Amino acid sequence: MENETVMDHKVIVFQLKDEEYAVSVQQVGSIERIEPITRVPQTADFVKGVINMRGVVTPIIDLRKRFGIEETEFSDSTRIIIVYMDDIEVGLIVDAANDVIDIPESAIEPAPEVVGSVDVDYIQGVAKLENRLLILLDLQKVLSKNEMNELKTVEG
Repeated sequence: MENETVMDHKVIVFQLKDEEYAVSVQQVGSIERIEPITRVPQTADFVKGVINMRGVVTPIIDLRKRFGIEETEFSDSTRIIIVYMDDIEVGLIVDAANDVIDIPESAIEPAPEVVGSVDVDYIQGVAKLENRLLILLDLQKVLSKNEMNELKTVEG
């Protein structure tokens, strides 16, 4: 084996309903507890509003709503994952942020046609780890260019 490097993907695992999702830690700024969100009129229905995070106005997206999963009350485990998409900071509301793990490249498979309730367009692949199936999100596709531009105006 000549200098064969196995790439591990370090990801943050989070939960929506009964499914586990993962995003690259490189795109994550922080994980925050839920806090009061200021509604912003005339935005897409999955945009919950904005929060002031350490002086930065950050648009907040409800991923359940974005993915067409029925909404639920926030609980003690509800989190906002602050991610960087293109050049803006966006908060994603998730049911729980579970852990940070390394996924070996060999465990990642291309996205099948249908994965649970999430549109396959948003999915980079799926990772099978022991008894877990993680859906790897492609954050660049979770929001379209138009939606990103709309959020930039919200961000101010």
